[in-house]
Amino acid sequence: MSTSTWIRWVVFSAVGISTALLNSPATAQNHAPNPYTTVEGIWGKLGGDRTWGSTSAVFPAQDGSGNIWVAERCGQNSCVGKEDVPPILLFDSDGNLLKSFGAGMFVWPHGIFVDSENNVWVTDARGGVGIGHQVHKFSEDGELLMSLGIAGVAGEGDGIFNQPSDVLVAPDGSIFIADGHGSRGNNRIVKLAPNGSFIKAWGETGQSAGQFRDPHALAMDSQGRLYVGDRGNARLQIFDQEGEYIATWTQFGRPSGLFIDANDVLYSADSESNATWGANPGWKRGIRIGSIRDGGFVSAFIPDPVVDADNAGTTGAEGVAVDAMGNVYGAEVGPRMLRKYVITGE
Repeated sequence: MSTSTWIRWVVFSAVGISTALLNSPATAQNHAPNPYTTVEGIWGKLGGDRTWGSTSAVFPAQDGSGNIWVAERCGQNSCVGKEDVPPILLFDSDGNLLKSFGAGMFVWPHGIFVDSENNVWVTDARGGVGIGHQVHKFSEDGELLMSLGIAGVAGEGDGIFNQPSDVLVAPDGSIFIADGHGSRGNNRIVKLAPNGSFIKAWGETGQSAGQFRDPHALAMDSQGRLYVGDRGNARLQIFDQEGEYIATWTQFGRPSGLFIDANDVLYSADSESNATWGANPGWKRGIRIGSIRDGGFVSAFIPDPVVDADNAGTTGAEGVAVDAMGNVYGAEVGPRMLRKYVITGE
């Protein structure tokens, strides 16, 4: 889709989402202003001789501290062979490492969510011998509270996953899991009760409404609507919590990561759009920002720090999060780092 291609989006009304559709040129999607300044260098001090690995998982602490949780892949793009390295990290707002845990428990940390009690949920989107294909829940001190799925076993069923990409906990405690990394995965959303018992699942491989090709990220707005980053189809899909389809948005590019703040502003990280392998040709990589309350018009765009990114690899943020001060964090898989963006002038 080029910037001259006409797209559609759904307008939200005061009581929900209107069925009216607007057509508008996709000019703001690549060219919206960038009100942020990039903090120079790699944000987050690991200490010693430890270096950053690939990371797609970042989320703010929910205790009012301003701290940031991250899960990185043990200094490489996998924790295999690095079983002594803890991949789950907590930083203060200045990037100082406060704590770490989770060593030996992950193959490929991928998605992260911090619930209202400051518990940390992390998905493992690959499998190995006796580990992987699971979602783990930790206390903020690193105590393992729950593991979902069967360790090291991939599948599709009530209590089993195949490369789960992301996890989200709703205000009522319901657990949502984007199950299936890659277009040939399970391509479904799973809903579980707070105790981890299976409630339902929806979705299958395809391009129609309610179908997915790599459901890569989850977010929820203030009205409880679930947003799915349907990355392989270069779109967002919106559902209620029972899996009823509401709308499709394409103006946020090819979403790898999603975050919705307390003001219903949506942040979408696009790490893969390019013109060389057919993924959203003509779209630039970066973080697109827009308010859900005005129908998702893209009002700001943080471009990929890699200038003129146009290749078959991954650059720019794959995971995205925002702290209470409005600072944006981009978790990068290809460049293997975490970047921090601050509002210009602050």
